[in-house]
Order: sequence, then structure tokens, then C-alpha cells
Amino acid sequence: MFKLTTLNLNGIRSATSKGLEAWISRTAPDCICVQEIKAQAPDLAERFEHLAGLPGYFHLADKKGYSGVGIYSRAEPSDVNAGFDGGEFDAEGRYLELRFDTPSAKRSIISCYFPSGSSGEERQQAKFRFLDLMYPHLQRLRGEREFVVCSDVNIAHQAIDLKNWKSNQKNSGFLPEERAWMTKLLSEGGLVDVYRQLHPATTDEAYTWWSNRGQAYAKNVGWRLDYHLATPAFAALARGENIFKEVKFSDHAPLTVDYDFTL
Repeated sequence: MFKLTTLNLNGIRSATSKGLEAWISRTAPDCICVQEIKAQAPDLAERFEHLAGLPGYFHLADKKGYSGVGIYSRAEPSDVNAGFDGGEFDAEGRYLELRFDTPSAKRSIISCYFPSGSSGEERQQAKFRFLDLMYPHLQRLRGEREFVVCSDVNIAHQAIDLKNWKSNQKNSGFLPEERAWMTKLLSEGGLVDVYRQLHPATTDEAYTWWSNRGQAYAKNVGWRLDYHLATPAFAALARGENIFKEVKFSDHAPLTVDYDFTL
């Protein structure tokens, strides 16, 4: 099995100070996709270039202490692509693709951090611009190779994907336009929500993010914001998943999926 994890770190220094590296050593993923690194290259040098023995690849934001994505991989990629739009969102460090090409298969693993619109209308409009660019990019890629996007999408797709769905219908992350984009991606766009393929109706156990306000984590008042979004052939290899909640490294929980292949 190929064990693939996604996790929004909410800061790599913070997450590692809470035991992330020991957890990676113990669970031994083959690959872990991380988002919201919140660090620059000098911060990573000699300390975070590897985690638990896994070499890392990164796409970092120009702005200090902001965004940034990475992939730690046991297998060496045949190619590394950082960025996807050549402009606004590449400057924010939101997309990294590792390619693993062989004569018999072309596979990509992507770490992607979708913008949040919760801070105000300006960022919500940026989020909509990102969605408008990301959809055709993934469609082009789907015509070339099999892939999985491991991502904090910052969208809860359905009512079963968050605790208080009725009161959040006008809030970023559960807006009708955002949910419609997800529906389009999973229908016309031909991608598969791997967790929902494995667990079509799970509610409370599916959450991967909890607000730091009140006692959201203790009461499991959560949202499912973290996804494996895969091409159908890639998704068909998924055999099981785990959302790790016993130790809190971040405001997000790691989502791991076991796939029936090796690199």
C-alpha cells in the first residue's frame, strides 16, 4: 500500500513543536502533503528540509509568515512543478506537483492550499478568482495523467460536511457558489472525493478542521475542509482512510488514505 497524508500545518514550526515529526516517524507515510507552512527558505534550511527522514519539496509564498505548501516524499519524483497560474496565486505559494512517471504510468501528487475568504470580501473575491483558474488547470491535467490533489480546499461541500450547516450558509467555506464549484468539479470535472467514495454518509467523524473559538474541538463542532481529490483511476485504488485526532498538531487533523500501488 501507498500511504498518503494531507495536513494543513498552520505553521510548520508550531506543528513540529507539538509532536508532528514523531507522529510521522510512527505512522510512516510514504508521502505527506502539507499546506500553510508559513515559512521562507532560510527558515526551512537545515531544520525542515527533511521531516522524519523524508526529503521535502516546497512552493513558498513571497510574503513572510504566509501560506506555502510542501510535499515530503519517500520516493524521488521524476519532475517537480511549483505554481500553476504564473501570477497572483503563485506569489502566494499555493500549488506544488510532484510527478512520478514510469513507462507504464504517469502519476502526480499535488499539495494545494485554496484561499480562505473568511477575512473579508477582498479575500473572498480572491478565492473566487482562484477557483476560476484552478478548474481549467485540473481539467487540462486530467487529460494528461492520473493525479490526486491533497488539499485544504476551504470548502465544505455538503451539509454532512460541517456541524452547523444551517447557520453557515452565508459564511465563506459554505457559500452556494463555493459548493456549486465543488459539485461541478466532482461531476462535469470528473474528479472523485476519495473520502466520500469510502464513506458516503459519515458526518461527525469526517471533520478535519475546528475553530479555535469556544470549545469547538472538544465538542467536535467541525468542518470537513481537507480532501483527496483524484482522477477516477487513481481514486479506484483507495482502500482505506484515517483522520488522526488523538493529538492536535494544528487546527486541522491529518487525513491519510491508503492506495493500492507503490512508487
